[in-house]
Amino acid sequence: MKQKKIGLVLLEIFGLLLAILWLSPFYLMLVNAFKTKREIFTNVLGIPEEFTFENFNRAFVELDFVNSFLNSLFISVVSVAIIILFSAMAGYALARNKSKLSNIIFYFFVGAMLIPFQSVMIPLVSIFGQAEMLNQASLIFMYLGFGCSLSIFLYHGAMTGISNSLDEAAKIDGANKFQTFWHIIFPLLKPISVTVGILNVIWIWNDFLLPSLVIGEANATIPLKMFYFFGQYTKQWHLALAGLTIAIIPVIIGYFFAQKQIIKGVSEGAVK
Repeated sequence: MKQKKIGLVLLEIFGLLLAILWLSPFYLMLVNAFKTKREIFTNVLGIPEEFTFENFNRAFVELDFVNSFLNSLFISVVSVAIIILFSAMAGYALARNKSKLSNIIFYFFVGAMLIPFQSVMIPLVSIFGQAEMLNQASLIFMYLGFGCSLSIFLYHGAMTGISNSLDEAAKIDGANKFQTFWHIIFPLLKPISVTVGILNVIWIWNDFLLPSLVIGEANATIPLKMFYFFGQYTKQWHLALAGLTIAIIPVIIGYFFAQKQIIKGVSEGAVK
């Protein structure tokens, strides 16, 4: 028992040290965002002698934060909604239609997960550029293409836990395939839909590379705008850190309100 208690104490100490190590960058970002440029270079680790909010006011304006936030929100919400809808329908169709062709299509989607984005990046952007389709709509279309493979794989696996008798009962009642999916099957896929939504929101909201290739600065998302902002204020860390603090606020607020759904969706989706 004594050795077990010692082991638990050591484990707690290790966990505490790991937490401090993980939180230290956030601490440095937050405390230095309230400092002047001069104070950052004289006292990096300490609490600000005098808190100043001028950094945040200037960073908010220079970031064009409202426009960047709305761009990120629009692209993320629309992309995730389309990925969930199309992937759920594809997963349902592939799981219910057992044939060699459906298996080939399913394994095609599974194999697509192994293809790195960098290998198709140049030809993809080149094709869309020649067609003059480098805009938000094409970016959402690309997210559908890159996000549907994993999503279809998850929905296909979830469908194995839903009995075919539900489809047969709906057919007897006069429902067609779409009505069966939309009113009976899709509501049962809520846990896995939450999981798919969480995975894709995290990916799309934080994505920098694809928006940097497809959309311009006028329609820039928050990560892309932060790139331009840091490039402009490389030596002015008080403004850069204030901008970075503002940029992560929506993520923290979103997690605060959706934490129950996130934990429930991930746990139930894993069990499925």
